[in-house]
Amino acid sequence: MKIIEMPPFAPVLMESTRAIGYNLEAAVADIVDNSIAASADKISISFSPYDAVPYVSILDNGIGMSEIEIDNAMRYGSQSSLKVRAETDLGRFGLGLKTASLSQCRCLTVISKQQDCLEGRRWDLDEVYRNGSWSLIKLETADINKIAQYTTQLKDLDHGTLVIWEKLDRMLEGTTSTDKTMNKQMDYVRNHLSLVFHRYLSGETGIKKVAISINKQPLIPKDPFLIGKSTNFQADEKFIIENHPVHVSCYMLPHISKLTRQEKDELGGSEGLTKNQGFYIYRNKRLLVWGTWFRFHRKDELSKLARIRVDIPNALDHLWTLDIRKSSAIPPDVIKKNLERIVERISEGSKRAWTFRGKREISDKGNHLWNKTHIRDGVVYNLNRDHIFLNTLCESLDSAQKSLLENYLKLVEGNLPLNQLYVDLNNEEQVNVKKEKDAEAEALEFAKIILNNIKDNPLRSQQIQIMIQTDPFCNYKRIVEFLTEELNKNG
Repeated sequence: MKIIEMPPFAPVLMESTRAIGYNLEAAVADIVDNSIAASADKISISFSPYDAVPYVSILDNGIGMSEIEIDNAMRYGSQSSLKVRAETDLGRFGLGLKTASLSQCRCLTVISKQQDCLEGRRWDLDEVYRNGSWSLIKLETADINKIAQYTTQLKDLDHGTLVIWEKLDRMLEGTTSTDKTMNKQMDYVRNHLSLVFHRYLSGETGIKKVAISINKQPLIPKDPFLIGKSTNFQADEKFIIENHPVHVSCYMLPHISKLTRQEKDELGGSEGLTKNQGFYIYRNKRLLVWGTWFRFHRKDELSKLARIRVDIPNALDHLWTLDIRKSSAIPPDVIKKNLERIVERISEGSKRAWTFRGKREISDKGNHLWNKTHIRDGVVYNLNRDHIFLNTLCESLDSAQKSLLENYLKLVEGNLPLNQLYVDLNNEEQVNVKKEKDAEAEALEFAKIILNNIKDNPLRSQQIQIMIQTDPFCNYKRIVEFLTEELNKNG
C-alpha cells in the first residue's frame, strides 16, 4: 500500500468555498463572532462606496493576534471542529474568517495589534490565481502604514484587529449605483446584527456587553421575545445532555392589538409574525436559527405568538449538526421528545391568546353586538337585534322607520369586507384602531343616552343589569361601576 499526498489546488478550492452560501449579513456576523471571542467590547463596522476602491471593514478592540496566531487565523482549516474550545468561543471549523470574507470579496486584509506586535496578512484571489499556490501575502510595517483604514481606525488603539474587504465583486456585481447598493445591503446587515447579537448589545446578565456600530451609528438590540411585555408561558426548563446543560424558555407575545407598529416591525419584520414563530436557538447567547418549529408543529395564524428560546453550549455543536455558516441546526434525538411536549403546550396557549377576543364576542354570557350562527356552508355573523341600544333606538321609531332601519342592518351584515379584513390582519394591520380612552368615553356617552331614555321605565333596574353585561359597557371597569351606582340608586 502506498500513500499519495493530494494537496488541494489553491485557486480552485478557494474559489469553490466562496459558494458555501453566505449572504452579506451572515458573513459580517461571522467576523463579529471572532471579535467577541477575542474579548472585544467595541466593534466598529465601516463601509464606503465612494473611495477609489469601495470597501467594508470591521474593527474591534479585542486582544489582537501575535505572528503565529494571525498565520493560523488565515490558514484554511486552522483547527479541528472536534477540538474542545473555550466556553466563550463562537467559532467551530476554523474557516469562518476566510470563507465568510472571501464569499463577499476577492481581497481580504487582516491587520492586528497585540502589545508591541503589529502584523498584517492578505489573501488576494487574483494573486493566488497568478501563482497557482497558497500565496498568503505578509504585509510589512511600511505596507500597513499605507493602508488608509489602518491609519484612521486601528493605529491609535493599543490592541485590536482590523478586517478589510476589497474587490467586492459579490456585493457590487451588476450594480449601476454603488452607493445605493451598498447602503441597502448594509441596512440588511444592521437589522441582522441587531437581532443575532441582541443579548450582547443589551448587556444581558452573565455576558459582556458589546457595542456595535455601522458607520458610527450604534446598533439597537432587537429582542424577539419582547421580554417585559410578553408572558413567560411556563417555568424555564433545563436538560442535561452529555453532562452539558440546555436551557429552554417559553414566551407568549402580547396579542397583536396590544403591539405598537414599531414592536410589530421588530418582532416580525416585513415577513410578519407568522413566519418568525417557533424556536430561537442560541449558542453562547448568539442567535443561530430562528423562526422554525423543526417539523414539530405547522406554522399557522393561531400559533404566531409563540416563541421558544433554547440555549445550547458550543460543546454540543456536533449533536445539533451546526453548519459552517452557523445558520442551520437540527435538534438531537435526545432532546426532541422534551421539545415536542413544550411545543404542544405553548402552541395551545398561543391559540387561546389569539382567539380570546373572538370567544368573548360569541360567548353565551352577556349581551353582544354580534351573533355568530353556524350554517351548512360555514358561519354567518348578524347584528344582535336584542341589543339594548338597538331596542332603545327602535322605541323612538314608527313602523316605517323601523323597516328602513332593519333593511339597512341587513345591508351592513351582507356586505362585510371579510376578504379585505383577512388580508389586513395577515399583514399585521390594526383594524378599527381607536385609543382606549376614546372608546371608553364613547361607550360611556352611549350608556348615559340609554339611561336617560329609560329613566321612567318601570323595568329600569332590569335593563341596567342587562347593560352591565352588554358590549361595549362590560369591557370597561369604570362604566360598570357607574352603572352599578345607577342600579343601587334605583333601589
